[in-house]
Amino acid sequence: MEAVDLVVIGGGINGAGIAQCAAAAGYSVLLLEKGTIAGQTSANSSKLIHGGLRYLESGQLPLVRKSLAERKALLNLAPSLVNPIPFYIPVYENSRRSPWTIRAGLSLYALLSEFDALGQFKSIPSVHWSKIKGLKLQGLKALYQYWDAQTDDKQLTQAVVKNAQTLGVQVIEHAKCTSIEHLSGHCKVHYQLADDANNEVVEVEALAVVNAAGPWVNDVLAKVQPQIAAEAIEWVQGSHLLLDITANDGILYLESCFDQRVIFVMPWNGQTLIGTTEIVLEELVGKPEITAAEIDYLLGIYLHYFSEFGDVDTLKTKVVDSFCGVRVLPKQTGNAFDRPRDTLQKSQASHPNLLSLYGGKLTTYRTTATEALDWLEQTIGERQSLADFDKLQLD
Repeated sequence: MEAVDLVVIGGGINGAGIAQCAAAAGYSVLLLEKGTIAGQTSANSSKLIHGGLRYLESGQLPLVRKSLAERKALLNLAPSLVNPIPFYIPVYENSRRSPWTIRAGLSLYALLSEFDALGQFKSIPSVHWSKIKGLKLQGLKALYQYWDAQTDDKQLTQAVVKNAQTLGVQVIEHAKCTSIEHLSGHCKVHYQLADDANNEVVEVEALAVVNAAGPWVNDVLAKVQPQIAAEAIEWVQGSHLLLDITANDGILYLESCFDQRVIFVMPWNGQTLIGTTEIVLEELVGKPEITAAEIDYLLGIYLHYFSEFGDVDTLKTKVVDSFCGVRVLPKQTGNAFDRPRDTLQKSQASHPNLLSLYGGKLTTYRTTATEALDWLEQTIGERQSLADFDKLQLD
């Protein structure tokens, strides 16, 4: 039977980051992924490394500060994968957020970035508003420009895994966890390989297990013996549309004309990407798919600001692709848009060698990893460090 310090279940960005961080700290790590690395949520995000300007409205200042610090770190650690990009916020006569509100928010954003170079923002003079091709100018009162960053989320996750492997992490794809026995001081993890015609069950002994299965976190917990209580969660689907329309040079941050939300209109490989929605799913079965209502929602907002296509049916002919990501949020009352986005890391006294992750953001995967490392060190002790996690370059 193979024995390791840590088994990580889930090959999305959080599982990848935890495996990399733990390996850098000297732990032996096995990463199990039931599909392919970055095959689910971590390939279907809005492709942004950002501070989360909108989280200021719900008072999530610590999360914004942390996210801005991580934006700065990733621009240094992954310069070929994470790129600065200008964002534009148009403010109209009927916008719910006034120019003063936007300016105040951007000022706070700059302050929380500790006056990083990307923390600068400016008001664009009206003579230059037409530079944003196709943007509705009628009723436009102000246009602000600030900075965040864009990435290919799948490539970034794959780069983290590649780096983790150079540190000794063993990565097994198409490996479905079938059970976890939590024993005194360690766990036994059982898994099956999808291409094994004999359905052989492989057993691994691990001093600690991190459940980073994303939307399937509670499915993994259901396989634990003795049984363990799971957090009440909701699955929130975020969908995007790719349009065969030449993109503007920057990203538009737009108020929804239907509700209190905001969406992004982004350049993506020369075309225009629109997202995201937030709908609560009743169940999670199979591959998430965009709904007709989500398509109408996103295209309706786009047409509100870019009217050149006239109507939704005409604009639908420009849709060339769509994708959906599913995130986990703690079950609460209220609208998903306003929920806290901090990652919840849960370990119970009855199962001290098992840690489960709920939620998580692409931008802050490194802080999630260091927090998991703190738990690991307290649970099974420290090891001889192999590398400085904060200096690991990604390409």
